Amino acid sequence: MYLRGVHAESHIPALLQLIRENPLGILTTAIKSPQYPLIQASHIPFVLDVPETADGTLSNGILRGHLAKQNPQAKVLMEAAAARKEQGHDTLELLDEVLILFNGPHHHYVTPKFYVETKPDSGKVVPTWNYSAVEVYGKVKVYCNSQSDETSSFLQRQIGDLTQQSESLIMGYTGGDRPSPWEVGDAPARYVEILKKNIIGIEIKIDRLGGKFKMSQELGKGDREGVINGFENLGTEAGEGIAKMVGERGQLKDSHNRE
Repeated sequence: MYLRGVHAESHIPALLQLIRENPLGILTTAIKSPQYPLIQASHIPFVLDVPETADGTLSNGILRGHLAKQNPQAKVLMEAAAARKEQGHDTLELLDEVLILFNGPHHHYVTPKFYVETKPDSGKVVPTWNYSAVEVYGKVKVYCNSQSDETSSFLQRQIGDLTQQSESLIMGYTGGDRPSPWEVGDAPARYVEILKKNIIGIEIKIDRLGGKFKMSQELGKGDREGVINGFENLGTEAGEGIAKMVGERGQLKDSHNRE
């Protein structure tokens, strides 16, 4: 990811928050295979775990997800896992690093007409695009042996946690005054077991991550205010979201400049 200093975000809690709030990631792999393309990508909703390290600090986190076995990317992962086992490696972790990309909730084209300070002064303005994203890198463990208790346990936990996360955080189904959440246990147990045999689990220990919040921070205060007003006047959810983030990121920039 290309990062200008003004757009870069390295604060781990902020990056993990974006992932939690936008859990649909794009898993990208580049694993050599005799049968399938080298580069594969899939949209996958992830569960993020952030355990403490030995010294009591928070780790970069661990991502958990699953794919259908019919997915060509899953076939490549299973193929690589089988090759590792044939080579005598007693581990579920593959050698190749993977990339997961998470996008923020809003992105938008930015017209030069919003630059109320620079445009009338010099006309030296061009369009751009505002967005936020986090890139995650790490090695993947593959849980694909449907006869293994380890795989069964991982998948049961994964689908349960993902369901709870989605029902409560995304749908807002928390019970009480809100609707009750759907639970995996609401489906017939035999049906769930059949479905588990048709998916693989993946777990990525995050080795490194970086983020980009490109929200007009490079502009002067007058132009930023023009961008905020311009997006607010669109009267759309995306416009309101971008306007809010431009304001927040602009305040962060100004506070850092004062320090």
